[in-house]
Amino acid sequence: MASQPPEDTAESQASDELECKICYNRYNLKQRKPKVLECCHRVCAKCLYKIIDFGDSPQGVIVCPFCRFETCLPDDEVSSLPDDNNILVNLTCGGKGKKCLPENPTELLLTPKRLASLVSPSHTSSNCLVITIMEVQRESSPSLSSTPVVEFYRPASFDSVTTVSHNWTVWNCTSLLFQTSIRVLVWLLGLLYFSSLPLGIYLLVSKKVTLGVVFVSLVPSSLVILMVYGFCQCVCHEFLDCMAPPS
Repeated sequence: MASQPPEDTAESQASDELECKICYNRYNLKQRKPKVLECCHRVCAKCLYKIIDFGDSPQGVIVCPFCRFETCLPDDEVSSLPDDNNILVNLTCGGKGKKCLPENPTELLLTPKRLASLVSPSHTSSNCLVITIMEVQRESSPSLSSTPVVEFYRPASFDSVTTVSHNWTVWNCTSLLFQTSIRVLVWLLGLLYFSSLPLGIYLLVSKKVTLGVVFVSLVPSSLVILMVYGFCQCVCHEFLDCMAPPS
């Protein structure tokens, strides 16, 4: 008995995959779309509607006719179940087991329905799905690769911050310069005050009587002024204490 060629065997297996295992009708893109249950068995949409109409399944649940596994029915609609995209692509290409090349083979949209349709119903468990992703390096033009493009973004708020920082720096420099000038002036006045007595004596010896008398009398006069100020302050305090009403 002659065996069938491998090509005929592959075509017969592909045609079997395109048929519903309940009604043995061919899947199509209208009323007999291939729907995938949670147990990974495929049933056409028309048969699922008949199962719901017979009332064999509870409300909102479809019992698989092959393994009796219960599948939750989202929104109580058969159309909400995921489609078998592999069979839909096969039907779109002519239904002869030929694979159509996607428009963009480097992109793959992964959705729950898409992942559910990628799992083969022959597997007993669908808890693990291995996806291999490979990145193809594209050749870039030498002009773009050799010349790096760097863009700088400068918000408008940075200008105001820079202006405020500049003004604050100028104010700090001015304040520091003023404080330094005051300290230098105080030191010069202190040096002049404590050196006024020997300087006055020197001027008197040098026949500059007026300046000599001023510088010599600077220290005693300042001491007398301090003593008079202290005496007046004490008298004022005593006078205020006497004028204050008794508590």
